[in-house]
Amino acid sequence: MEKKFPLPPFTEATAREKVQLAEDAWNSQDPDKVSKAYTVDTEWRNRSQFVNGREAVVAFLTDKWQKEKNYKLRKELWAFTDHRIAVRFEYEYQNAQGQWFRAYGNENWEFNEHGLMQKRYASINDLPIAANERRL
Repeated sequence: MEKKFPLPPFTEATAREKVQLAEDAWNSQDPDKVSKAYTVDTEWRNRSQFVNGREAVVAFLTDKWQKEKNYKLRKELWAFTDHRIAVRFEYEYQNAQGQWFRAYGNENWEFNEHGLMQKRYASINDLPIAANERRL
């Protein structure tokens, strides 16, 4: 069985490590790499879209990063329990027309005993920004 360290139950240190690993993976903009952190039957809600399974995650992220250019993400641990982590985040990206956006959101994560994320629920809002307002 594949494992993705650190494993639950989480401590504050291992929860922070898990969040940093997720941030690093998403900033790689490599859908295959990112998908390896999830169970093969992972369940997502991303905004109003539902994504189920690793293959769907790869397709979703491929499409996302084709549309969101110059993507840069920051995640922050918000709370954790034995096998769940909540994060808040912000990311910036540029659309095909050159408009910059900052997205704010929260994610709730649930992991299996092997450290793979089986559920990810994300609530996200986008705000148009001027290029000189970028922080990331």
